[in-house]
Amino acid sequence: MTEFAYQAFSEVARQKTFVAAAKTLNVTPSAISHSIAGFENELDFPLFIRNRTGVTLTPDGAKILPIVQEILNTETKLHEEADRIKGLNSGKIRLGAFSSVCINWLPDIIRTFRQEHPQIDISIEQGNFNRVTEQVRLGRIDIGFSALPIAENLNVVPLHEDQIYCIAPSDFVPHNGQTITKEDVKNERFILQQIDYDRETKRALDAYNVSVNSIQYSIDDASIIAMVESGLGLGILPELALQNLSGNVRVYPFSKSFKRTIAVVSQSEEKQTPSTHAFLQLVQRWVNVHY
Repeated sequence: MTEFAYQAFSEVARQKTFVAAAKTLNVTPSAISHSIAGFENELDFPLFIRNRTGVTLTPDGAKILPIVQEILNTETKLHEEADRIKGLNSGKIRLGAFSSVCINWLPDIIRTFRQEHPQIDISIEQGNFNRVTEQVRLGRIDIGFSALPIAENLNVVPLHEDQIYCIAPSDFVPHNGQTITKEDVKNERFILQQIDYDRETKRALDAYNVSVNSIQYSIDDASIIAMVESGLGLGILPELALQNLSGNVRVYPFSKSFKRTIAVVSQSEEKQTPSTHAFLQLVQRWVNVHY
């Protein structure tokens, strides 16, 4: 098959419509349809289930998607290595990260990287921990920022332990004056993003006997601060998320320490392109300097 057939298959699997995939690849929908049909004929089994709203992968299509993505990644690595040999500085890095890393880390990291590698194109996809890790596993992004534990068989480098805090209205004072205890949250509601009800955040709420019925969800970290400021409940946020947020609220540690471990995730080193490897090295240096 041609490289375009692999690109078309991968993009349709990601976008879930032929029209959206065609727009991304700058071709007509009929070109995508023809390419997919030819791929299915060669494999002798269907790759997608067609419906009114778009397409979904068949079980067989889902099995070959990681293989196709690996072929595309190898092709990219080949071109980048050839450019490196010729003394060029080019390539593409696809990043995935959750919101607080996108806001507080990536602008400075990317700016620093581009000073040394101005010709390398960088794209960013925002998502929760599980989505970012899954996209790295599938080869759709090259480098992901997630949080431990990570069960996938990937290259995982822990970067930073991020303390979890309780956010309270300005007139709220814990019983002991310093830390949040079970007594403080007994009759309180908590406000958080739904995607954050995971890992250490969930462990903290469970440890303080906060039931699901006492949780309400907000759209982003800034909204959590605004709702807490208005006296609608308590918030729970990690230190990194608080760096660029402000409001008339108080920040208290829990009486028991809870931390999430932020990690950078990638494919094994032998599958990395030269630009990806260089970016990973910069990330580790940057975190070591700033934390």
